[in-house]
Amino acid sequence: MKNKVSILFLATALLALLCGMLCGILAGLQYVIPGFIKEIMPFNNLRPMHVTSVISWIVLAATGGIYYYMSEIEGQELFSKLLVKAHFFIFIVTGCLIYYSYYTKTYGGKEYLEFPPYLILPVIAGWILFGISYFKTLSGKAKSWPVYFWMWGTGIVLMAYHLSEAYLWLHPSVGPDFIKALAIQWKAGGSFVGSWNMLVYGTAIFLMAKIKGDDSIGRNRIAFFFYFLGLTNLMFGWAHHIYIVPTSPWLRYSAYIISMTEWIILGSMIYQWRKSLPVELKIKNLMPYRFLMAADVWIFLNLILALLFSIPAINFFTHGTHTTVAHSMGTTIGINTTILMASLLYITKQVYPAVQNKLTVAGFKIFNVSLLLFWISLLVAGVKKSIWQYFEQTISFGAMQDQLYWVYIAFLIFGVGIFSGLSLIAYQLMKAFIFIIFKSKPQKVPDVAL
Repeated sequence: MKNKVSILFLATALLALLCGMLCGILAGLQYVIPGFIKEIMPFNNLRPMHVTSVISWIVLAATGGIYYYMSEIEGQELFSKLLVKAHFFIFIVTGCLIYYSYYTKTYGGKEYLEFPPYLILPVIAGWILFGISYFKTLSGKAKSWPVYFWMWGTGIVLMAYHLSEAYLWLHPSVGPDFIKALAIQWKAGGSFVGSWNMLVYGTAIFLMAKIKGDDSIGRNRIAFFFYFLGLTNLMFGWAHHIYIVPTSPWLRYSAYIISMTEWIILGSMIYQWRKSLPVELKIKNLMPYRFLMAADVWIFLNLILALLFSIPAINFFTHGTHTTVAHSMGTTIGINTTILMASLLYITKQVYPAVQNKLTVAGFKIFNVSLLLFWISLLVAGVKKSIWQYFEQTISFGAMQDQLYWVYIAFLIFGVGIFSGLSLIAYQLMKAFIFIIFKSKPQKVPDVAL
């Protein structure tokens, strides 16, 4: 293999995913048992650890996949292996410092980026190194780029830009103005998500093209229309998150229409690809195929939910409840994670076919059933809280929480199910990564095991 550092990115991404899920389970336990490890690791510590870990999983898995696909699948000689190693080193060291800051309760940042502000500098430096490696490696080939190259390049550039933008609240002309600082912060956060969506959705199109062996999937008009739609969403889709900020209504409504259309196009592309994929290729790439199909289902479910609370009258009741959390979990786990799992399984399957075995299949089934039940339990909790906020004001918050006790137990159990399912898959992937890095003898599993 030309580039084993890409595998280190992927292995680290898996560890971040497991850490994020574990923090989520511990936080869920504190809903059920309020005093659980509160002195050691209170909820306000666990939440940023959970969020940072899940974001790290998405970013590292997408990054490692892009490095691997450029060098191993596309056959491009990386501009500088030293830059790739430096990128990995910077992210690892900075990640450890961020976790340490959370553990010691040293904050200073804003929503989703709650670590001390100075730690964003090496993160941005890492993205700049990634950009240099990416564009130098593919320079001179821009006219013939398939859409996923454009999506990856756009995501890398705008990731660095919007992470910088997220810290404009430190500027003296922005920070003292609460409304301006809030609008810019949420705008940057929404565009930050749009940037990693470029990386993830580009990976989905890449996988569809390579699994089918049809490069036209990444070069047709629909694919490029999806790219420009995604870019528009990245630039404006954030606006539907800020109903409580006094901005023009047309901006919020337009943002909703744009973001919903993007999902429809991606879902349609996956659906059409599934219909045209020969059975033998489905069997050959069984687990990547199944995860891409799961992503398609979750696009459909999240589209329905998002369309519902895009209606201002409904959004008024759902904003700030577990309904919003359900939407977030459905997106980051149901769509992003399933696409990235398809990517990791496609990569490992190339050199370690044993990764597709009974445990992986069992993990896939446990994960999807648990996620669906977890999602439904969050919706139930969201509806109950909305009713309490606007129609049961005589009931105290504590009494409302007591009424939700069994719902919290339910989403804790289903959260453990998600963790268990993904852990089974992660175990198989880690074995594959160890084989790839150290060239140990792989296990051979007959097709009947699937």
